Amino acid sequence: MLVRGFPAQAFGTNCYVVAPGPGEQCVVVDPGIGVEAQLDGLLREHDLSPVAVVLTHGHIDHTFSVTPVCGARGISAYIHPADRDQLADPVKYLSEGSSQLFGGRLEWTEPDDVRLLDPAVPLELAGMRIGIDLAPGHTPGSVVLRLAGDEVDGEAGAPLLLSGDVLFAGSIGRTDLPGGSWEAMQHSLVSVILPMADETVVLPGHGPATTIGRERSSNPFLQDLLTPPPARGL
Repeated sequence: MLVRGFPAQAFGTNCYVVAPGPGEQCVVVDPGIGVEAQLDGLLREHDLSPVAVVLTHGHIDHTFSVTPVCGARGISAYIHPADRDQLADPVKYLSEGSSQLFGGRLEWTEPDDVRLLDPAVPLELAGMRIGIDLAPGHTPGSVVLRLAGDEVDGEAGAPLLLSGDVLFAGSIGRTDLPGGSWEAMQHSLVSVILPMADETVVLPGHGPATTIGRERSSNPFLQDLLTPPPARGL
């Protein structure tokens, strides 16, 4: 499997390209602000042909280039239904400070073909099977994307998790923006993130890669979740 990522020009948002290998079809994940030239170069370098863009959530730092990337190639954009309206009016979901970066206004056009993710149905794209887990908290429609690791000499490699803004190295996504929920985030971490295998490689929406095992042992936002509640008195 070929997985390459690079940060966008603003907010350090990681854009990823995932393919079965060089010279194959591929999926683009979270094309943020100013990624088009670097994305085009990466696609040429590895002779890749995008068949879809998959969005981990609807925040504009992850979706800013989705329309030109899709439009230039006639491909679909995938997003969870709970974040679908963010593709129609992304500014209302920004913090006040972030809105000011766009002067409170944004010339925005949705992709021509927007398709809705269903966590019950894995995506079959570019010869890959991509599992979808709904993990709200950062946004109502935040998802994480799961891919099985490559087989080498008959043994499966470490699984991959594209975690969007749910889990970072040493941190988690903020929950104080419109649509965010601390309680939902805690539930997502317990029900979606913590059950994953320690060897799972995490490719987050911002910052460096990590593993579930590393975060389980050192991420301060997971520590309280790993501590059992005190016993109740009679």
